[in-house]
This record gives sequence, structure tokens and C-alpha cells, in this order.
Amino acid sequence: MAARSLLLKLHDRGWIALPAKRRASPNRMHHKRVARVDHATEPIHAPLGELLPLEIHELSRYPHEQPLFECLLHRYHYLSHTSSVGLNLKYMIYDRGERPVACLLFGSAAWKCAVRDQFIGWSAPERERALQQITNNTRCLVLPWVDVRELASHVLSRVVRQLRADWHRKYARPLHLVETFVDRSRFVGSGYRAANWIDLGQTRGRTRQDRLNQIQVSPKRVLVYPLSADFRAALRS
Repeated sequence: MAARSLLLKLHDRGWIALPAKRRASPNRMHHKRVARVDHATEPIHAPLGELLPLEIHELSRYPHEQPLFECLLHRYHYLSHTSSVGLNLKYMIYDRGERPVACLLFGSAAWKCAVRDQFIGWSAPERERALQQITNNTRCLVLPWVDVRELASHVLSRVVRQLRADWHRKYARPLHLVETFVDRSRFVGSGYRAANWIDLGQTRGRTRQDRLNQIQVSPKRVLVYPLSADFRAALRS
């Protein structure tokens, strides 16, 4: 798919000429539609203590909940969501009354990020070798009808405590660091900071496809959470 995507981009820019398509793309992700799943939207406005204890479902153990997860992210997250590729963990969060209150998605880490790479202190070969020992919190959604102070930080704290074990159980691989990128034009990242994530600074406003230094996107704050005391040594070994 990476090679095919590159060829299509070169064709679109007029640098090569590809033959005409003989059939539609077989890529199921391109055509996937997210099904609507009925769900309650009654306002939840209460102190956090009235919702505890929360139930945290990692969806490889609760696959029947995945349609609801995808529906909620698709409809209510500002980036939307259609499907996940690569290594990932999905979490549905319920209050003690079994009402869904939040969704979290963890996926592939950013290929390069200057402030993160400086924080770890690794070389390019070390990064290539160990990148899959980092995961990116690509979606964090508290549902829009849920107005509960400190819920986001509580959910983040609970999930990161089990993230490493869940990753190893699903993939039999180690996990040493989790990262996220916060769009400061929309959010301040207070939930992450309250959950003791480390603010490393700001991205340069480029994307991983920006090979010619021409693509400009909104800079984002980079926050990380170490999952092991020796994370630097593990990621550089």
C-alpha cells in the first residue's frame, strides 16, 4: 500500500503517468461506512465520585462493543474515525451505571518528532528499531453530553496503568512510552497534565508526508507518559 500510495501521488503531481485503472480499488478501508449504533445521550452532570467505579473495557476482550466504539468516535470526535490499522488498543469507558462516558484509541507512534526524540535521546537507527515500543493516544473522547469535572484525567490515569499489560497480552511486545499530540487551537491539554503527562513542547507544523518542507499544519503540543522507569535505556537498547 505504501508503494501504491507513492505512485498515485507521483501521478497526481504529473511526474509519472500511470495506466488507466482497470477496476475499482479493493481497499476495504476506502469504502467502509461506519454503522450507526443506538445509544443514550441523556446529560450526565455529576461529581466524579457518583460515577465511580468506572469499568474499562479493552475491546479485544469485548469485540461486541466495537461497533458502538466506532460509531461514537466517528460521530463525536472532531477528527472522526473510520477504522484502525496497525497495532492498536481500543477502550470503552463506562460509569457504574453501565453508561458509556468515554472512548480512547491508541495506535502507531509518530515516525519522527523532534522534541520526543530529543527527550528519549535516541539515534535514527535506534528509533527505527524501537518505534513500535511507543504508542500514540490518537483519540481521547469524553462524550459531549458528559459534564463531569476531572473525568478525563481520571480515565487517562486508569488506562495508562493497564496499557502496558494489555499491549503485551495482545501483541506479546513490550511498551515503554505513550505519546499524544494536542491541537492547541482547540484544547489546552489540561486532562493530560492533571494525569501527570509530561509536556515536551511543540511540533514544527509538518506532517510525515512533508518531504519537501511545503506542508504546513497547525503546530501541536507533544505530551508523553513513561510506562517504565528505564524507558530510555529500553528504547535505546
